Amino acid sequence: MHNQDIKRVGFACKFMHADQSLKPKILKEIQGQYSETSTTITWLNRQLTETAEDKLWHCLVTNAQNAYRLIEYVGALPEGQRMVRLGSNMMPAYTHPDWKYFYKRTDVRDTAQREWSRVGDLARKLDVRVSMHPGQFVVLASVNENIVNRSIEEFEYHADIIRWMGYGRNWQDFKCNVHISGRQGPAGIKAILPRLSPEARNCITIENEENAWGLDATLELEKDVALVLDIHHHWCHTRGEYIMPDDDRVKRVIDSWRGVRPAMHYSVSRENLLTEHSTTQKPDFPALEEQGFKKGKLRAHSDYLWNDAVNDWALSHWQWADVMVEAKCKNLASSQLLQRHFMNTDAFTGKVAA
Repeated sequence: MHNQDIKRVGFACKFMHADQSLKPKILKEIQGQYSETSTTITWLNRQLTETAEDKLWHCLVTNAQNAYRLIEYVGALPEGQRMVRLGSNMMPAYTHPDWKYFYKRTDVRDTAQREWSRVGDLARKLDVRVSMHPGQFVVLASVNENIVNRSIEEFEYHADIIRWMGYGRNWQDFKCNVHISGRQGPAGIKAILPRLSPEARNCITIENEENAWGLDATLELEKDVALVLDIHHHWCHTRGEYIMPDDDRVKRVIDSWRGVRPAMHYSVSRENLLTEHSTTQKPDFPALEEQGFKKGKLRAHSDYLWNDAVNDWALSHWQWADVMVEAKCKNLASSQLLQRHFMNTDAFTGKVAA
């Protein structure tokens, strides 16, 4: 378990070099050391079995080693920036009917256990808060039982990596986040929880969405799972509410974590959409709609966290939750957020005041 006395700001999945003006080949070489490598089912199915298996083996080992480097990089940052989300495509085709046999081989599972245990050991040694976020195809509350079954299998794939890393042993020692998504809503999530492994059950978190299932819906699960408040989703879902830290609903989100410091998500509408908007005023959703801006455009994530007024509001929630930055420029955006807010990122530690 990471140190609960540190306030953190983190980034999701991908490392970006500070000088993005470098030639693409050089950037790819540098950033590739920290990034996922993958393949497609179409490519695998066109290859000889041996060639396809070699590719899957390469992805498994390379991705675990690159995750190790990413944790190493994050672990060298000031304490308050030691938070990162790992990507989900670490072991391609893990749950695909044509290729899951490969990952059931003893030699493959032994290698996965060895490689991912190194990643987990390093994260604990460097006190890095690590998480994952299965993709949009995990719809645990679907009305289609086949989709539910496949979604559980995909979630358990993440749980296997979490288990190999040495997490999932205690409540929320690792965050693995999904949306409600499906038409069954909160009731559908409650129905599948008994079907999850103990590790998956310890790690699952549910996030409010910008469309069907907002904060009020996720709060129906407050006694069952830890809840992740996405404040940009809430702004979109409510068409403009800037929820405050002293809101009773926030207290209920905090309580759902059962004593573990919560994590929340933060993003803002794209800067190239609101080009004329002041950086010192929070966007007014109803006013923007009147000007012709559509909700679907307003919910899209920005490259950087460009609005100082929104940043100040977002970081007012930092008193109770670690902040996962969901901006397209990843670590560059999270670093800039702290620079804009504190003027000096290097001086920031994130220690919680007594």
